[in-house]
Amino acid sequence: MSLLSKLRLITVDVTGTLIAYKGHLGDYYCMAAKSAGMPCPDYNRVHEGFKVAYTEMARQYPCFGFAAKMPNIEWWRTCVKNSFVKAGYDYDEETFEKIFRRIYSAFGSSAPYSAFPDALPFLRWARVKGLTVGIVSNAEYRYKDVILPALGLNQGSEWDFGVFSGIVGVEKPDPRIYKIALEMAGNIAPEEALHIGDSMRKDYTPARSVGMHALLLDRFKTADAESWRQSGATVLPDLVATQEWLTKNQNEEPKHETVAAQVLNRMSEKLKMGA
Repeated sequence: MSLLSKLRLITVDVTGTLIAYKGHLGDYYCMAAKSAGMPCPDYNRVHEGFKVAYTEMARQYPCFGFAAKMPNIEWWRTCVKNSFVKAGYDYDEETFEKIFRRIYSAFGSSAPYSAFPDALPFLRWARVKGLTVGIVSNAEYRYKDVILPALGLNQGSEWDFGVFSGIVGVEKPDPRIYKIALEMAGNIAPEEALHIGDSMRKDYTPARSVGMHALLLDRFKTADAESWRQSGATVLPDLVATQEWLTKNQNEEPKHETVAAQVLNRMSEKLKMGA
């Protein structure tokens, strides 16, 4: 019996699973700076500055300021300002505001993103099969209202509901975000649900902890993929492979050997040859 026949719900992560960033962060910060008559900032410094500033903002005001009732634009204004400062660029208020408005507008559109070619066909296939499809993402409201629709991934035709951290006030890896998804899908039992993502910590582990099925995509051949497999996770290259995996007889599912098993098998072969 296929896993598909047991499911009523599939939830899917967004970035790295359905969509990817185009270009580099520095591309958009550079264009914004030039539009305000300033030279292009150093890409590496801006990238490192952003990583630190984003981490600090996420820690101080999680879920894009949900609990603090911070407006989304103010959360990002502070984050972008701190990104530049940490990178060594402290613009005057008027110049920064011009730069920030350009950046905020760009990342609130589909311009910096592209949908993977298998995303739309997979989502439509799942809904045709009678499954409810949900989005579970650490993202703010613009993903739901603007970015996903602009990429052709529309609520109602490609997905049924979304659980976005900036809207619900809970973010991955908190298992509660998956419980919210199950409730929004109509109180579906976790054993009738599958989550698909690209992070062991944020996707696989918390989804499994509430009783859901889970699998990970390794679209970019990450160094961690082998350790995921050794931990028992199903790891697939893309959503085409996921569709095939869901529809086949689970008794035929290939078992990923552990390192120990591989060593034992090699030793066995050597013993046979020496016999």
